[in-house]
Amino acid sequence: MQLSKKQNEYIVNATHRWNIKSGAVRSGKSYVDTAFVVPFRIRERTGKPGLNVILGVSKESIERNVLQPMREIYTEELIGQINNRNMAMVCGEEVYCLGAEKVSQVAKIQGASIKYCYGDEIAKWNKEVFQMLKSRLDKPYSCFDGACNPEHPTHWLKEFLDNDELDIYLQRYTIFDNPFLPQEFVEQLCKEYEGTIYYDRLILGLWKRAEGAIYKRFADNPEKFRCEVLEGPADNPEHKQFRKNDIVSIEIGLDFGGNQSGHSFVARGYTDDYRDVIGIMSKRVMAKDQEKDIDSNMLDQLFCDFVQEVIDKYGVIVKHGDCVEYCNVESVYYDNAETVLGNSIRNAIEKKFPWIVVRKAKKASIIDRIRCTVRLMGAGRFWITEDCKSLQTALSDAVWNKDVKDKDERLDDGSTDIDSLDAFEYTIERDMRDLIEEVENV
Repeated sequence: MQLSKKQNEYIVNATHRWNIKSGAVRSGKSYVDTAFVVPFRIRERTGKPGLNVILGVSKESIERNVLQPMREIYTEELIGQINNRNMAMVCGEEVYCLGAEKVSQVAKIQGASIKYCYGDEIAKWNKEVFQMLKSRLDKPYSCFDGACNPEHPTHWLKEFLDNDELDIYLQRYTIFDNPFLPQEFVEQLCKEYEGTIYYDRLILGLWKRAEGAIYKRFADNPEKFRCEVLEGPADNPEHKQFRKNDIVSIEIGLDFGGNQSGHSFVARGYTDDYRDVIGIMSKRVMAKDQEKDIDSNMLDQLFCDFVQEVIDKYGVIVKHGDCVEYCNVESVYYDNAETVLGNSIRNAIEKKFPWIVVRKAKKASIIDRIRCTVRLMGAGRFWITEDCKSLQTALSDAVWNKDVKDKDERLDDGSTDIDSLDAFEYTIERDMRDLIEEVENV
């Protein structure tokens, strides 16, 4: 196997109790672990007391980021699947594979001695899980290897890594430390993250604070992202153009607001193969602007009117008589925190638009949703129509919360339109891995 200079340095110097690589995406941090370090450590401790453990954000991410890459090198005979006891056979040894987002997920190893632990995406773990792990590496030969992308500079992991009194080997990576990446790919990734906090963290590998506008590229020039959706091409177009038939899937997000907030509707379109993401239409209904309270019946009507407007202006419909055989307006995703309102919306939509599927929003990590949108903008794959004024305002006004010291958090104090952002993100969150392949990769 061919390794970079940086990867070889790690193999030579990673002789400490804690051996951690921090830095950019696609910089080779994880490859050296799956190709060499993890199998070597496990074999080295064969027959010694203690458990072997792999911790990640979830069992699914462990399978995707650790076991499958190892399997591609060492075959299925040496790298097994995670069984119903949360174990996988790795190089003839039993290895616990556990999620680290919650303390309850690692209950199986609490109180046990750990001889080796590998950590994937460490900065996304629950702090209490990491604290527990420190007391479990209690053998003279116990050690830890892991990798992470940088986060906030006051993140609990950064404080740990900066402790000079601990036996830590820390290796830092930039994306330019991976000589095997195509130059074109590196240039494109740099372009996508340029001007955002993610450039500092995921390209340069720096632990930097998130400040100011979240979507600065968009806020500086919203007109750059303007598009038109037409029946056919127009002469001398002022903006990017799409034909109606180019939009293969339209889905609508709905975020419920309270008495002091607003209900937000956002319709999003995709072109083929998730190439372009288009804000088709948006609307924000403010309770304070209505003559009477917005009850569930009124909300149902308002939302159904919005759906009809989307269909009338942007929908592609094939009918057989009065029956709709095909329509590219396919799904509705609503805030799953509001069960009563959600059920009412479902009933109203199913009655009037029986082909539209109504689902609860997945509620994926807000930070992952933001990062995905940032990359789409940077790649020239995000667009909005003139019918998306509320979404445009929401994207332009979105800022990081400067008062939160130890993590990234979007400001949500009523001064910005978080509801419209949520509604839009509900329509893309299930597709983020297809839209942006590296959104969850270390």
